[in-house]
Amino acid sequence: MNNKGNSEQGLFSVLGVVLKREFLSAYRSRQELANPLVFFIIVIVLFPLGVSPEPDFLSKAAAGLVWVAALLATMLSLDRLFQSDYDDGSLEQLVLCAQPLYLIVLVKSLIHWSLTGLPLVLLSPFLAIMLHLEVQHIPVLMLTLLMGTPVISLIGGIGAALTVSLRSGGILISLLVLPLTIPVLIFGTGTVQSSIDGLSVAGHFSIMGMMLALALTLSPFAIAAALKISVSD
Repeated sequence: MNNKGNSEQGLFSVLGVVLKREFLSAYRSRQELANPLVFFIIVIVLFPLGVSPEPDFLSKAAAGLVWVAALLATMLSLDRLFQSDYDDGSLEQLVLCAQPLYLIVLVKSLIHWSLTGLPLVLLSPFLAIMLHLEVQHIPVLMLTLLMGTPVISLIGGIGAALTVSLRSGGILISLLVLPLTIPVLIFGTGTVQSSIDGLSVAGHFSIMGMMLALALTLSPFAIAAALKISVSD
C-alpha cells in the first residue's frame, strides 16, 4: 500500500515539475508562442484583400478559412513541442523516468494545446464576425475548434516526437501530420456548414467527439513510443 502511495506521489511530483517547466518555458519564449496566433490573424485578415471582400462570399468561406488557418497555425508550433527538452537533455530523463511516459507526454501535449490552440479558439469569434459569419453559427464554430484543435495537437505530437532529433523537423512534421488531420478539417468545416444549411449537427459532433476520444486514448502511447525511438537513436 505504501509503495502504491509513493508511486502516485512520485507521479504527481513529476507531472507538477513538467507543468511548471512548460509554463516557465512558454513565458521565456513568448515571441515564439505568439507566432502561431499572429499567423492565424494575418491569414484571415489578408484573405478578403487577396480574394474578395464581398460579404456573401466571405460568409460562405468563413468556416473553411478559419479552420484552415487554425490547422496551419497549430502545426506551425509543433516543432517546439519536444525540441527544447531534447536540446537540454531533459527529454532523456523523461524517457528513463520510472513514471509512465504516456501520461507525461499527454500532459505536455495538453499544455501545448492550452498555450497555442486555446487562444485560437477564443480569438475565432472576432475573426468570424469580420468574415460576416452569422452570429448564431459562431458557437458551433467555436465548439468544433474546441474539439478539433486538441486532436491536431495530439496527432502532431507523434510527428514532433519522430522528428525531434532531426534538424529540419518542422518540414517533416507537416508532411507526416497534414494527411492525418484532413478528417478533422473536413468534419470541422462540415459541422458549421450543416448549421448554416439548417441541418442537424449532432452526427458531426458525435464523429468529432469520437476522434477526440481516440486521440486522447491512443496518441500518448504513440508519442511515447516515438520518443523512445528518437532518443535511442
